[in-house]
Amino acid sequence: MGVIVLASNYLVQFPIKFYNLQDILTYGALSYPIAFLITDLANRSYGKIIARKIVYFGFSIGIVFTLFFSTNFSDLISIRIAIGSGIAFIFAQLLDVQIFDMLRKKKWYIAPLTSSILASALDTFLFFSISFYGTSVPWITLSLGDLVVKLMVALFMLIPFRLLLGTMKEA
Repeated sequence: MGVIVLASNYLVQFPIKFYNLQDILTYGALSYPIAFLITDLANRSYGKIIARKIVYFGFSIGIVFTLFFSTNFSDLISIRIAIGSGIAFIFAQLLDVQIFDMLRKKKWYIAPLTSSILASALDTFLFFSISFYGTSVPWITLSLGDLVVKLMVALFMLIPFRLLLGTMKEA
């Protein structure tokens, strides 16, 4: 979880420059949804208490890694990215755990898809507004592009979720 957060915090600084996507998408959007897969699998197998512990552990590791490896303390944007990432991560992941737990008895895909969609929306709004509001970064278009990709990846993550579901016990 910590590695995913670190990679996403680093990759969000780089817009995707193919097909004129630089104003609407960063590479961080491709890696971050994996964190929701990890949380959802933990929640399904071990329950929400263990899933929360994994979130807190991932949050701690992610913050430490981000501060030491990807935060440039002489650059305000880099500091805001670290703060925005931490706040967005903890609130979105805890929301994901709670929603997943409430929907766990529904069809296998309802809980991971719904929790990932709602948590991704919260994560995206918090991260981009904290990190880039009031700067020259086109954060609204970047956040919308980021959210669209996160939603597509959330759909795609149903495949490994379903495959791994059969190998894990259910809480």
